Amino acid sequence: MNISETNNISGSVTEFILLGFPCRREIRILLFVIFSLIYLLTLMGNTSIICAVWSSQKLHTPMYILLANFSFLEICYVSSDVPKMLANIISQTKSISYARCLLQFYFFFSMCAAEGYFLSAMSFDRFLAICRPLHYPTIMTHHLCARLVVSCWVGGFLSILIPAILMTQVPFCGPNIIDHFFCDLGPLLALSCTPVPKTTLTCATVSSLIIFITFLYILGSYTLVLRAVLRVPAGSGRNKAFSTCASHFLVVSLFYGSVMVMYVSPGSRSHPGTQKFVTLFYCMATPFFNPLIYSLRNKDMKDALKKVLGAPSKEISKNTEK
Repeated sequence: MNISETNNISGSVTEFILLGFPCRREIRILLFVIFSLIYLLTLMGNTSIICAVWSSQKLHTPMYILLANFSFLEICYVSSDVPKMLANIISQTKSISYARCLLQFYFFFSMCAAEGYFLSAMSFDRFLAICRPLHYPTIMTHHLCARLVVSCWVGGFLSILIPAILMTQVPFCGPNIIDHFFCDLGPLLALSCTPVPKTTLTCATVSSLIIFITFLYILGSYTLVLRAVLRVPAGSGRNKAFSTCASHFLVVSLFYGSVMVMYVSPGSRSHPGTQKFVTLFYCMATPFFNPLIYSLRNKDMKDALKKVLGAPSKEISKNTEK
């Protein structure tokens, strides 16, 4: 592996080395195959949800529109770091340019923030549908749904703008070796030539505010939803509402559980192995499981997916009969 400490005459770093998973070639090939398979299944699963919502008129409701946007977000989210990680696993150089590293940092954490906002919007939608069913059609209109979607996307990119700008001012003069598989905040700040307390404090404050505000809002919404569901007499309506909300809250638990372990739990950043494992979980496992959770626990989604996946075979059978 070609690892350079500095890359130009002035001594400033123009590229970083992502160590990724330093292990034997056989194990790296195995990891490449496993991660590639998970990545492809994640793309297929989330794309299937988007196609199902797009093709089924029955699913043109705020809940499923938010879900389709959430699935598209998951595709962007997992694509912001996994392709580079896969390339580095089988590469000898494992380098990433300074500009691409900062762009990866910005896009990854923007998607991460947007995911929190979308989960909040989805919890707001379920709160209105279950706790305010009579007012739901007049409040959660398609216009409001569109505004929520735009706000989540724009809010995600704006939230990380200041930390990203501050990161461009952090001095990197060597070493340039990041013991991680992508340009994460902690490992990047650890390579700074001089202490940057203002940047560290700002990044920590922004990430903590996004995590805790959205999580507490989601927790409060689903607490009220659970109370309302438990008041409903036992039956199909209660079971459907509970199933839908349970799937949403399971996704929330997977995402926030791993993110809080990574960015809130003290001492989690001091162990590179633990850091990589937890980061792998919330950047690969959660986008992979989300389509399974939503499709397997939702009858309408399962029916729409069956139509999407079964359409080609039906067309073939019709042509054969003709």
